[in-house]
Amino acid sequence: MSDLVLYGHPFSSYTWKALMPLYANGTPFEFRNVDPAFPGNWDFCRKVHPAGKFPVLVDGEAIVIESTAIIEHLAAHYPGAAPLIPEDPGQAVVARMMDRVFDRYVMDVGQLVVNAYIADAANPNPDQVAAGKNGLLHSYAWLENWLAENELPAHVSLASCAAMPSLFYADWIERIPDTCPRVRDLRAELIALPPAARCIEDARPYRHYFPLGAPDRD
Repeated sequence: MSDLVLYGHPFSSYTWKALMPLYANGTPFEFRNVDPAFPGNWDFCRKVHPAGKFPVLVDGEAIVIESTAIIEHLAAHYPGAAPLIPEDPGQAVVARMMDRVFDRYVMDVGQLVVNAYIADAANPNPDQVAAGKNGLLHSYAWLENWLAENELPAHVSLASCAAMPSLFYADWIERIPDTCPRVRDLRAELIALPPAARCIEDARPYRHYFPLGAPDRD
């Protein structure tokens, strides 16, 4: 049995972010589903994470929380064919910057809408929904401009592991507009990557969890 254990949920965007590098590099690990059906896994995450969240990576005696740190740990201790962190220091800065952009200004902004529907699916807070949807449109426009002068390679890396689940779910919340073709094309390229496709397929049985109602696509 592998020393690596990943606690997460198959439908969780941040779990996808941690799973993609493991799949891309063929790194042996055990997956433990943090689902109500497995209360012991929930209890473990509540014990080791300050907010009781997942994913959590256990590597022998080491416990690593937060998906970005998990990818950094895998890059340092389990390198493989997929270059998770660019070797060039300048490019590594850009990768880390874009990791934060996708987490903070796509994933977390879209979560505002999801949280509003979780709180009251019949009458979600309109201000919170508007803030999330408008925030996504603003982020899409920023990304479209950034992609006009920069490249985010469509292979598994810190930046793409943040981008794929962010854009996958964000497009369910607020469609990427026709004015952002580069962002739309990037999403399509990333979700076609084999590790991403595996995450998407494994999560398919849980689509009823999506509080806005999962669209009949992807």
